[in-house]
Amino acid sequence: MKLELRGITKRFGNLVANDHISLTVQPGEIHALLGENGAGKSTLMNVLYGLYQADEGEILLDDVVQNFSGPGDAMSAGIGMVHQHFMLIPVFTVAENVMLGHEQTHGPGILDIEAAREHVRTVAARFGFEIDPDAIVEDLPVGVQQRVEIIKALARDARVLVFDEPTAVLTPQETDELMAIMRQLREEGTAIVFITHKLREVREVADRITIIRLGRVVGEASPTASNTELASLMVGRAVELTVHKNAPNVRPGGLVVSDLSVQLPSGQLAVDHISFEVRPGEVLAIAGVQGNGQTELVEALVGMQNRVTGSARLGDIELVGKNVRAVLDAGVGFVPEDRNEDGLVGSFSVAENLILDRSSDPQFASAGTIRRGALDEFARGRIAEYDIRTQGPQTPAAALSGGNQQKVVIARELSRELTLFIASQPTRGVDVGSIEFIHKRVVETRDSGVPVIVVSTELDEVTALADKIAVMYRGQIMGIVPADTPRDVLGLLMAGEKAA
Repeated sequence: MKLELRGITKRFGNLVANDHISLTVQPGEIHALLGENGAGKSTLMNVLYGLYQADEGEILLDDVVQNFSGPGDAMSAGIGMVHQHFMLIPVFTVAENVMLGHEQTHGPGILDIEAAREHVRTVAARFGFEIDPDAIVEDLPVGVQQRVEIIKALARDARVLVFDEPTAVLTPQETDELMAIMRQLREEGTAIVFITHKLREVREVADRITIIRLGRVVGEASPTASNTELASLMVGRAVELTVHKNAPNVRPGGLVVSDLSVQLPSGQLAVDHISFEVRPGEVLAIAGVQGNGQTELVEALVGMQNRVTGSARLGDIELVGKNVRAVLDAGVGFVPEDRNEDGLVGSFSVAENLILDRSSDPQFASAGTIRRGALDEFARGRIAEYDIRTQGPQTPAAALSGGNQQKVVIARELSRELTLFIASQPTRGVDVGSIEFIHKRVVETRDSGVPVIVVSTELDEVTALADKIAVMYRGQIMGIVPADTPRDVLGLLMAGEKAA
């Protein structure tokens, strides 16, 4: 089935999320939609799937104009979507999830579960999937849950399949398996839209690439295009993708973590007796699929978790048991994984956000009153140094792009004397140009003699920045390995196989 989008426009108030976007996907083709977070890719696919109604434009299937009032209409027309965040009911079985919304019965009010089981077995057999139709979804590994999403779409005879950032929660091996599945679907004649911001994956699997920037199509590219060419199209200027760094000049001291555990309110250990050290002048990158204890580990180090045992000594200071204020006063800089939730106050100005943790500092305050002149001077200096694109220090942080918001957080944390720098998902939701800048600052901080911890689910980022890599799985460290460890070895560690 051929898919065609003609002049799709979608507005949210004054924001134009999609601006007259047109593209065509042929049967048996993988068409990659490449763009940064916030470029409008997912909005476009939500219009296609009937979740949003376009303000202008048309959707055509095999040259016939479609009018979808909801996802049910899109599915009935042969469109399936594999969402970044799975649309599965965790406590249902695989068969129950697949039949949900399309229930078969054999008598009044009696569900035909066996028919659903058989449907799962039939579709799974096409791809060599080993999936038990009676398995509870929440008990399945993430990669298998994604296969359930694919089965769910194909069980409804989807001939156009949309994959929306499908590798965000997968190990490298699971990503490779997904690519193989996509190629098989292509061979069977399925039209595939592959939404991503990962250049390597696009070049591996796509037949054609359309690049979206700020809600508009800015060009098409061949899969043979270089990463640099693709990145330049995404950002609109030349971008240096390689992280340049010298060998680390490691010194004694730093952070020593011993037998650290974090207990959740449920009693489960989110961090399970882990030990590591990071010394001045080196970057320890913590890798792993999201949700394996990385968040709780970082929160324990900065005083945001209560049920913590073990030790985290930073020089002569024990961090465990200290509150956030005391940890920051000990010289710890912290970039949280969710800048909007924990890193910024959106209604505060850029200047105010730059001193959130220093508002009582004599440099900025006198007798309990902010010295506006000193604050503005400081803010203008940071805006220039960190290339924060803003109309001025008094602009609300919420008015900035994601990349510039992240630069505000990083500028604040690196604008004081540090004894440890922790950056959690430092480039999440950030454009390629800002990634380049942030990576440079991380390396400069390491070279200044500060121990650095980077937590990232992006394996390319981990290997680019790290001097050594700790891989977490289910709250434990599977191994601490050199930065040049092959991707497939890292993938095995991420899947729970301990280092030899």
